Amino acid sequence: MWLLTLGTFLMGTTEFIVAGILPEMSADLGVSVSRGGLLITFFAIGMIVGAPAMAIATLRMPRRSTLVLALVVFALGHAAAALSASFALVLVARVITALATGAFWAVAGAVALAAVAPTARARASGMIISGIGLATVAGVPLGAFVGNSIGWRGAFWALGILAGVVALVIGRFVPAEPHTDGAPSVRAQFSALRSGRFWLTWIAGVLLLGGVMAAYSYVAPLLTDRAGVPTGAVTLILVGYGVGALVGTNIGGRLGDRRPLSALIGAALLAVLILSLLQTSLSTRPVTTVALLVLMGMAGQSVPPITTTLAVRFADRAPTLAYGLSASGFNVGIAFGSLVAGVALDSSPGLTGPALVGAIMVALGLVPLLALTALHATRTDTPSELDESQGTEKAVV
Repeated sequence: MWLLTLGTFLMGTTEFIVAGILPEMSADLGVSVSRGGLLITFFAIGMIVGAPAMAIATLRMPRRSTLVLALVVFALGHAAAALSASFALVLVARVITALATGAFWAVAGAVALAAVAPTARARASGMIISGIGLATVAGVPLGAFVGNSIGWRGAFWALGILAGVVALVIGRFVPAEPHTDGAPSVRAQFSALRSGRFWLTWIAGVLLLGGVMAAYSYVAPLLTDRAGVPTGAVTLILVGYGVGALVGTNIGGRLGDRRPLSALIGAALLAVLILSLLQTSLSTRPVTTVALLVLMGMAGQSVPPITTTLAVRFADRAPTLAYGLSASGFNVGIAFGSLVAGVALDSSPGLTGPALVGAIMVALGLVPLLALTALHATRTDTPSELDESQGTEKAVV
């Protein structure tokens, strides 16, 4: 579990690190900052497409081999980017890295859930996803420091080398799967996704996390121009958000094993409240704004471990594809939320526009959650019965 979490830590760091070193990368590669931003956009697109696509493409490969191969490709992608002077080649390397990230994310999640009892799956998912929180707290600031000190290529080399080391360790210590007769069927994977409960959970995850990230994407101008926070303190405050996110991920993992829908509805209501308060005079004061952002991180990041675990439960025979689609869905929510929030930022709501967009998205996310509650979608048999039925959980609808 710790090894897989270390892998997701590297993946999260590489996804977000470019934002901290974008001016340096753009200048070195001879492009404008706005054009350099494509390095972030294309990575997100690669994750949206890559996570489910790689889950299917590697379906018949041993999971340990897939994890190692994904890390090797991840390392080579960073090395290729660090060696290149061409923006186009670095962009291609970022897309390849995103595909490797999607493959690792999907398979690591499936391996983690298979390694624990059914009653601990949300906690296991929370532990894996906490690698992203650790990346926000430590990886991204450290990577930005390294990038600003010795150049962005040095930061990319460091990520590539670390990925190579983790690949060696996972290849050595992660146990191989027991041999089973027959290869997994791609058709069975897709047929398992006919469940309406799966798609209700997927939509909820997209809206809840997307809404929170819509506000987070434009938190810097809110802090500096509205709350009066010095520019130099923004990075430290973002670390505070990351700490809140890390705490929220673990809280979600613990609560999600017992009452997943209640935990999700509670997180959504708290997020709506926080996003609404960010539109009031409270966001003009540095102390209250920072406190609200930390709470926003806790509420928003408690969502992924629960929705991911529920998606895997409802997909039943397609855990890897379900995990990959969940990761893809989160990126869809982030991309859509940040896009609409950017429009709102330039419209009449101004600096509070992103928080307004986020509140609306999260409120809409309550609709599929209430539908799942009405269906009694998470009412299951006892853990022993689940084990006897090989993890098939019977819902009372």
